[in-house]
Formats: sequence, C-alpha cells, structure tokens
Amino acid sequence: MADSNESRPAAPVARSTRPVSEALLNEKWDRAISSMIIRSSLGLSFGVIFSVLLFKRRAWPAWVGLGFGAGRAWEEADASFRRGDQPVRDGLRQIKS
Repeated sequence: MADSNESRPAAPVARSTRPVSEALLNEKWDRAISSMIIRSSLGLSFGVIFSVLLFKRRAWPAWVGLGFGAGRAWEEADASFRRGDQPVRDGLRQIKS
C-alpha cells in the first residue's frame, strides 16, 4: 500500500527559449539604460535647483548635474558588465533567475 505522504515528482520548470547568457545580457542592458535615464534626470534636476537658488540661473550647474548622473550610471553599468555571468544586484535586493 502506498503512503499518502509520498512526494510526487515536481513539474518541470518552464524555461525561456532564449539562452541564459542572452537573457542576462538583456537584463543588464535594460537596467543600464533605465539607470542612465533616472540618474541623469535626477542630476539635471538637482543642477537646475542649485542654478536657480545659488548661481543666478546660470546653465553650468544643470550640465554638471547631468554629467554626474550620467557618469555614475555609466560606472555602475560598466561594473555590472564586467562581473560577467553573475546576476544583477542592487543595494536592496538580489534578482535571482
């Protein structure tokens, strides 16, 4: 007689049709582009605020803020691509595939 507590074989895990490396690379590019847009926008907005408040509406603080935001995003993307096959990590969570 079979026990009612027998473990049944698990259903196979559905996998993407793309290779793992391509999916990982696409994920890294998506994160790099979104990070570039967000950080550049934040840098630009801080530059505009400082320009209005402190620098008598000059343009250079906005451009400097944009550059700092884009540079920070570039460095994070570069570090992510250099790590190779490791999953993308940010400061709060780890994305597991």
